[in-house]
Amino acid sequence: MSDSIKVHILHCGHVQVDIAVPFRQNTLNPVAAAGIFRSKKHQVVVPVSAYLIEHPKGLVLIDTGWHTDLRGDQVKYMGRLGFKASKAILPEAKAINEQLLERGITAKELDYVVLSHMDIDHASGLKLVSEAKRILTSDLEWQAASKGGIRYLRHMWEGVPVRTFALEDSEFGPQQKAFDLFGDGSVLFVHTPGHSKGLTSTLIQRNGKFVLLAADTGYAKKSWESMILPGFTVSKRQALESLQWVKEMSLRPNCVEVIANHDPDVRPHTIEL
Repeated sequence: MSDSIKVHILHCGHVQVDIAVPFRQNTLNPVAAAGIFRSKKHQVVVPVSAYLIEHPKGLVLIDTGWHTDLRGDQVKYMGRLGFKASKAILPEAKAINEQLLERGITAKELDYVVLSHMDIDHASGLKLVSEAKRILTSDLEWQAASKGGIRYLRHMWEGVPVRTFALEDSEFGPQQKAFDLFGDGSVLFVHTPGHSKGLTSTLIQRNGKFVLLAADTGYAKKSWESMILPGFTVSKRQALESLQWVKEMSLRPNCVEVIANHDPDVRPHTIEL
């Protein structure tokens, strides 16, 4: 097996939302990000990404995109409020299990599935890969998701053996907390809270170079370039700190690429370290 690390950026469909979801707006409408009292002219379509990491120590999937059930009754699946806020677009062959099978990979062959956080567009496809050897998210995110709410739909992971990891002291991240997946620094889940309580970005390192998968810390490259927060945050202060850290990482000379989960300018591709 090669000692290189391959990072495959996959688009598991798209989501149609109010533009205030990816890019916070100054507006008198307190529920703009939910699409309430907003016309269709404010709607945008952005990709929903997942990432497959081919690592010498195992296959790692980060996030899961949309479930195939969303090709049917979306209101029933997401609830009326959830459907009002976001509309799933999942063409044939684009669900995560379908894309893995196209690569000759079954869910049972995945060593890890890791959820950066448990918002619906990241956790929806979890049952499609529930036979993976280990399914993980941060303990902080699991605690928040277990409380439910419009952002967290428990039926998406009901019956799935989700385990949690604790965030430990690290040189990386605005909180200097991370989880080292393989214990060698090559794949770190760095705590970047603000958008959600337990959100993690993925830092992949080899031979002095790195790729940073920023999840929803910012929705696009312009988010950290212009310091535009996501529309939904649980802590604006922490969200700003996390976005600032992503910006600083993007400017390091050994940075290969920084990728946001919903950046419309990012196309599916593969990075090799």
